[in-house]
Amino acid sequence: MPPSHLYALGAIALWATLASLGTALSHLPPFQLTGLSLAMGSLLSLPSVLRNRNAWRVPPRTLALGVYGLFGFHFLLFLALRHAPPVEANLVNYLWPLLMVVLAPALLVSVSLRPAHVVAALLGFAGAAIAILGARGGTAGVTSETWGFALAAGSAFIWASYSLWTQRVPAFPTAAIGLFGLVSGLLSLACHFMLEPSASLSVRDWLLLALCGLGPLGAAFYLWDMALKRGDARQIGILSYLTPLASTALLLVVTGRPLSWTIALAAALIISAAVLGTRTRAA
Repeated sequence: MPPSHLYALGAIALWATLASLGTALSHLPPFQLTGLSLAMGSLLSLPSVLRNRNAWRVPPRTLALGVYGLFGFHFLLFLALRHAPPVEANLVNYLWPLLMVVLAPALLVSVSLRPAHVVAALLGFAGAAIAILGARGGTAGVTSETWGFALAAGSAFIWASYSLWTQRVPAFPTAAIGLFGLVSGLLSLACHFMLEPSASLSVRDWLLLALCGLGPLGAAFYLWDMALKRGDARQIGILSYLTPLASTALLLVVTGRPLSWTIALAAALIISAAVLGTRTRAA
């Protein structure tokens, strides 16, 4: 197995824990949780910065894109996990691989949308709809869960568009992701102090925050960037569809929920849609 695939699988394994950690820390204000976790994750790039002072020197446009991706995605995801059933919200959030394919013609030059992409989009939409309706028991109307699913879809859009737009900015060193995380973390903490009441943290909270910040909100980003810079992005992209399956399975274990037919069907549709869209794009 090439090193790029090992880096990608490492990132996927870490990302699979994000929803479970976010659920375990759901008693913390979202800005506080996002800010502390991203700030901790930025510490992983310090050795590179000490060796090369230019490691964090990126254009303002690139920095703004990094903050949009890291801050926006995680804040909306953590908020979604508070307002909707975590398993279903997590499935909706993992529409981002599909959105990368569907949005590519609009955000990238010389990329077209084929009929198979439309089929993939319909499959993904059906999966999200089943997850939402299954959680709500088929009831209609706007509820707190509705806003939770909308936030999950918003986080998926942000990560998909961020991933595509990184191909339109000048190349940057992997260590610069630490800068993205630090600025995003400080921005989130500033919002926390202005808008939220502070929550006291137990020893368990600090341990979970460290796991969250150094794992899915830290090392995973560096590993993913290293994978994309060393391997075929199309092959690595296909590997990413292991993430929703692993994440949802772990979340079911953590929350103690049984595997219902709606969750299983929604997961199958979303993963099938993402794989179909990516293989068509790669052809």
